[in-house]
Amino acid sequence: MKKNKQIEQLNDREWADAAAWLSGEKSYGDEASRLLISEEGDIMKKWNDLKYTDNEIIDVDKAWEKLNGRIEADKPVITLPLQRRSFFQTFARIAAMVIIFAGMGWLVFEVAAPDKITIASTADERNIEVLLADGSKIFLNRDSKLTYPKEFGHNSRKVSLQGEAFFDIVPDEAKPFIIDAGNATVRVLGTSFNVMTDNGHNEVEVFVASGKVLLTSADGTQSVTLDPEYVGKVSTEGSSQALNTNENYLSWHTDMLVFDGERLEEVFEDLRRTFNIAITAGEPSINDYRLTSPFERQPHDTIIKLICTTFNLRSVGGEGTYTLYPGQAQ
Repeated sequence: MKKNKQIEQLNDREWADAAAWLSGEKSYGDEASRLLISEEGDIMKKWNDLKYTDNEIIDVDKAWEKLNGRIEADKPVITLPLQRRSFFQTFARIAAMVIIFAGMGWLVFEVAAPDKITIASTADERNIEVLLADGSKIFLNRDSKLTYPKEFGHNSRKVSLQGEAFFDIVPDEAKPFIIDAGNATVRVLGTSFNVMTDNGHNEVEVFVASGKVLLTSADGTQSVTLDPEYVGKVSTEGSSQALNTNENYLSWHTDMLVFDGERLEEVFEDLRRTFNIAITAGEPSINDYRLTSPFERQPHDTIIKLICTTFNLRSVGGEGTYTLYPGQAQ
């Protein structure tokens, strides 16, 4: 009872501080936040954990009855009417303050969270197709993981990605499609685009094939809006965009590589992304040789032999890893 009285006597500034803690904007070093934690404990933690879950219409009475049933099973003796009134007075006030001060719209109970599905690809798998409930399609590159709900919420469509994937999203102006890419968020209404959650430079990278994409860093400080044929990059340190000049950017998805005078250093990188072939030059000058040739699903050895024959090189290695040196093999 003492704790309830203390919470009810919090002033507006203390409620604002508590709301800022729940929204993740500040740590709970103040007295108001400590009171809320000590009063509601696990409920406060669940609130914070679920603050980015898709929005759902919540039946408060039904949610309470389910939560109350769990409490009653663990603690047979409890004064439910008084506890319920205290919890929902606190709950309603926190909800109002969080919405006002943090602009959050996805706060729900754990009982309302949709079931999640996770699909992961291995180092030898690519173009794994995933069909979502709205008809959208996602294709996973190697070593990638996608998590998505069986059914989307009323106001948005949200998924999580680790790795790389190509998205073909069904348009729905009432439900923006949102990708949690770890260090950034990708937001679209309906378009096709490629996402890398880490391009090797601690950046989230997006290439837009059609439509328009908004790319925003996780902390909200950096953002860029991308039109078709543009590549955007975002990190906590900055953002950039540029017109794509790599014709083979989506080759891992299309299974087709076309080179027209590209340097071998660029060719090696495209072969790695597309066919998982690791090629290095035994001498730096080899990287500057220029190749004109198409590749389409050929075996690794066939590709290596074509490059070696074209430039009078020899290869050392095998099973997807090769080093090229001047001079033909004896």
